[in-house]
Amino acid sequence: MSVKEDTRKIQFTGKSSYIVSLPKDWVTDNGLKQGDQVSVLRQGSSAIEIKPNHISKKNISSAAFEIKSSDKESTVVRKLIAAYFLRYKTINIKPKDGRISPSQRTAIRNTVKKILMGAEIIADSSDGITIQIMINLVELSIDGAFKRMMLLAKSMQNDALLAIKEGNIELAKEVVDSDDDVDRFGFYIIRQLTIAIENSFMLEEMGFRNAKECLGYRVIVKNIERLADHAVRISRDCIDFQKPIKGKAFTAIQEMSDFALDVIDKSTLALFKNDYNLAEESIQESEKIVDYETKISAITKSLRNDEEFFRIRKISDNVKRIAEYASDIGEIVVNMNIEKVIKKAN
Repeated sequence: MSVKEDTRKIQFTGKSSYIVSLPKDWVTDNGLKQGDQVSVLRQGSSAIEIKPNHISKKNISSAAFEIKSSDKESTVVRKLIAAYFLRYKTINIKPKDGRISPSQRTAIRNTVKKILMGAEIIADSSDGITIQIMINLVELSIDGAFKRMMLLAKSMQNDALLAIKEGNIELAKEVVDSDDDVDRFGFYIIRQLTIAIENSFMLEEMGFRNAKECLGYRVIVKNIERLADHAVRISRDCIDFQKPIKGKAFTAIQEMSDFALDVIDKSTLALFKNDYNLAEESIQESEKIVDYETKISAITKSLRNDEEFFRIRKISDNVKRIAEYASDIGEIVVNMNIEKVIKKAN
């Protein structure tokens, strides 16, 4: 979505009114005609936002959907998350037949509490649940949310390895529980990206140059969610086997993980700096993960314990994926900033 700049003269009409004509293309694209109403919203001291009333109403409207008593909890949760992404400010959930079951109510409560940032339940009974979305864009920017999400995912990975080293079941369970917090930031960012794509003013306010960057962020957020997912898988290994991994094998896994997280740092730094060259460096560097994989493979060949062999290979596969996500992020940043390089070449 490119923002066209158009210069228009302010005219004076009547005794006290100033008017500015609207671009014909904008009026046509929004399906407006003479006599239709628009909303004018002041943004700070020097900007105003003009939008059709039907869009304004949509932004403050509520969503309502019915659920059957036979609906699975996962089905109800998916509907709720979808409504959250559509940026409704109030979501009403009603039973289609009978009442909302206790398990469905628990699933809804847990989703609001653990996953949907800015959401609060303002009415709750077996006859219906009302959820209010209260998010202040100024308090938590997309970059701010992304950085917190990234730090949390990295902490999960480090704690997962510590749990493996110590055989610490409680720490492993904490890592598993932290996955909900990562998802909360991810869902929040996706919701804000939806707002930015549909509103050119908010697009600029959030620091994006165009809608294509929003799509890039969407994919990057998914990669960070997957990073956290791999930390959870490593933690589940600790919970399932309840045995630590020590010695050369663990040292090699730790080194591999440290390398993968360093590359993730470089690729996300390239994202924040819009740095094409740094992104390209992160892609090339991520390929070195095979050296760590080779080292671990050599260690596992000498193992006689099949269980330990299986665990080490499985954990190293999860760590390897983290470096691959760093490469994926780097490629997205390259695509977002390729025009800079093309212009320089010309």
